[in-house]
Amino acid sequence: MSSAAAKPILYSYFRSSCSWRVRIALALKGIAYDVVPVNLLKDGGQQFSAEFKAMNPMQQVPALKIDGITLSQSLAIIHYLEDTRPNPRLLPQDPKKRAQVRMIADHIVSGIQPLQNLSVLKQMGEKKLEWAQNCIVSGFQALEQILQHTAGRYCVGDEVSMADLCLVPQVANAERYKVDMGPYPTITRINKALLELEAFKISHPSRQPDTPAELQA
Repeated sequence: MSSAAAKPILYSYFRSSCSWRVRIALALKGIAYDVVPVNLLKDGGQQFSAEFKAMNPMQQVPALKIDGITLSQSLAIIHYLEDTRPNPRLLPQDPKKRAQVRMIADHIVSGIQPLQNLSVLKQMGEKKLEWAQNCIVSGFQALEQILQHTAGRYCVGDEVSMADLCLVPQVANAERYKVDMGPYPTITRINKALLELEAFKISHPSRQPDTPAELQA
C-alpha cells in the first residue's frame, strides 16, 4: 500500500483538547484511522522523545499522518480534512457565517486554550488552578456574548462547524478546572446539544484506547 493510500494515523492523548478537536472532525467525516497514544505525563512526557520530536518538532499532540504527509496543529489538520474531504462541511458556504466560525474557533484555540495548557500550568506551581480558572472565565465571558449573536442550535446557526469542534473540548477543560458554568447559559446549551451527537460521543476522552480504566465511560 502506498503512503498516500495508507490508513491515517493520529498521534493523540486522550485528555488533550487539541487532539479531541481532530478526533471529532475525523468522526464527523467518517474517516477511519489508527491511534498512536502519546502520554503527555508518562516518562516525563512521551512528546519529548527523540522519535516524536523528529515527526513534530513542536513536541505537541495532535499530529496526523495522512495522504503521505504529516500535519500538526489541530486547526491546520481540520482545514486539510475540510479541503480534501468536504462532506459533511465544517465551514459554512456563506462568507459571513464562515468568518464567524473562524472567529469563534480562533477565540478558543488562540485566546483561551494555550493560556491554560499543560506546559503553562507546569510553570504556575500552586496557583495553576486559579490561573486556569481566570483564563477560561475571561475567555468565556467574551465567548458567551459572541454566541448570543451567532448561535442557533450550535455555535453558528444550526449546522455543526469547526467552532463547535473547539467549543466542546474547551468546556470539558472548564469543568475539569472547576469553572462555574452558571454565567454561560448559551455555551452550556450548545455544549449539551453537541454531546448528544455520535461523533462527539465516540471521540470523547472517556472512550479512547489510552483512557485509564478509572476514567473510562
